[in-house]
Amino acid sequence: MRRRGESCRGARSVRSIRRIGPCSIVFLKVASIPWLVLSCLIGGCGSNGIDPNGLPRDYRQDMRDFVEAISVWAKSSHARFIVIPQNGQELLTDTGTPDGPLSIVYVAAIDGLGREDLFYGYHGDDIPTPAGEQSWMISFLNLAEASGVDVLITDYCTTPRYVDDSYSQNAQRGYVSFATDRALDTIPTYPAVPFERNTSDITTLSESRNFLYLLDPSRFRDREAYLGALKSTDYDVLLIDAFYQNTMLTAEDVLSLGVKVGGGSRLVIAYVSIGEAEDYRYYWNAEWEHSPPSWLTEENPDWAGNYKVRYWDTEWQRLIYGTSDSYLGRILAAGFDGAYLDIVDAFEYFEDQ
Repeated sequence: MRRRGESCRGARSVRSIRRIGPCSIVFLKVASIPWLVLSCLIGGCGSNGIDPNGLPRDYRQDMRDFVEAISVWAKSSHARFIVIPQNGQELLTDTGTPDGPLSIVYVAAIDGLGREDLFYGYHGDDIPTPAGEQSWMISFLNLAEASGVDVLITDYCTTPRYVDDSYSQNAQRGYVSFATDRALDTIPTYPAVPFERNTSDITTLSESRNFLYLLDPSRFRDREAYLGALKSTDYDVLLIDAFYQNTMLTAEDVLSLGVKVGGGSRLVIAYVSIGEAEDYRYYWNAEWEHSPPSWLTEENPDWAGNYKVRYWDTEWQRLIYGTSDSYLGRILAAGFDGAYLDIVDAFEYFEDQ
């Protein structure tokens, strides 16, 4: 079920750019474009490596456009809806380098940036990430923080001394972090309580001090046990799948998860893969295995049941957002506070073809 991280790199600053100045102005202009028009502008019609104008596709800009459109559409229904892409930090700048011009519309569209494997897990659980990769990622993550985008780090380690080191290093840099097993199927028993535990109400991502990332609930006895375990935690943010064994969590379920056991409200964020299709999702059509739509490509060899998609294709995008029956439409209806967008780094796959 869960995804893998890729590589990265860079850093800089512009603390107030999201709140005032050209960044917010550009975002307001994008937000004012009707959804159907915006979809035509950014979705593109090309199904392969050519854009609607007959030019080579800019796969990175295609992904920026996709994330921006998701944000505009979701926030038009729920102004405080939180959008957090995972990995693909190079999208923060137009050049994909830490010293390049900031991609202002993209930065304005996102509230957070998730990154896996910063200090542990890049080459396997409990294995320190090489210093060069750390440096490349940190430069971009610092750029995100300086631009008003909150950074969430997931390190894959369970050995106590590595866990302690992960939390310490992330805290020194002002990142909110979580150390866990790569399976993302448990609530860690170490540390016994969330790092920097607090009982304050959490209404924005910037107020959070910790989070739980749990995607696979299969180790829990049943739905009630799973929800009960989540309710019994003090994490400020829950990053979870919107479904329990292919049945979507209800608005009542989500509402019940929004209070920490020690008191205070918290955020409940839903996981969404936007760069790959998953054959266990409600939208999957069994006929696609024999007669796939034009946007569906090969199966991910590392994750059975996950298929690469031409994410710029309007048919795929309409499955993700734009209607009440879309993935994001269902998440909004269930009352989730935001979406955690995975496989944002899918542009790397197409660039390598």
